[in-house]
Amino acid sequence: MKIRESGMPEQDYWDSFFETGSILDKLGVTSACGDLVEFGCGYGTFTVPAAQRISGTVRALDLEAEMLQATNALASVSGVDNIELLLRDFVADGSGLPDQSADYAMLFNILHVEEPVALLREAYRNLSAGGHLGIIHWNHDEQTPRGPPLSMRPRPEQCRAWAEEAGFEMAGEILDLPPYHYGLLLVRVG
Repeated sequence: MKIRESGMPEQDYWDSFFETGSILDKLGVTSACGDLVEFGCGYGTFTVPAAQRISGTVRALDLEAEMLQATNALASVSGVDNIELLLRDFVADGSGLPDQSADYAMLFNILHVEEPVALLREAYRNLSAGGHLGIIHWNHDEQTPRGPPLSMRPRPEQCRAWAEEAGFEMAGEILDLPPYHYGLLLVRVG
């Protein structure tokens, strides 16, 4: 099931929206992370840099084979070999990964799905106790050059409420991630 309002622009244009290293720093993606699951890898904008930082494997899921191919190409030219690419409709069918099989989950620019709490519960299921969830989304501002329509673009407080409903607890404050995003770092406590 394609996520509503999720068409991807050209890769160079897409990548210009993010200060990838800074975002990963602020969300705690470091060598202390073992395995990581990414829901919707897109072009690999965050997949490859995350793989370069962590000590385990990135399991990158996407619905579109073209996105997995782009991520694989970026990983190849970057010399990264700790990424497992999985073609999967994770919104409809879940991740297919075992319970508590990851230390970190990334849900980046994706919580405008029709059932965000269900996706957050799947991330919760995938994470081990004490595992972290990183969320970023487009600012709720008409000046952002991309993102879903404001009518379906969640505000940070809404993402927090959904994550807490799914069982997560905040692990800090809501983060400003210039130029166009905000972020949340949460933890699975049970």
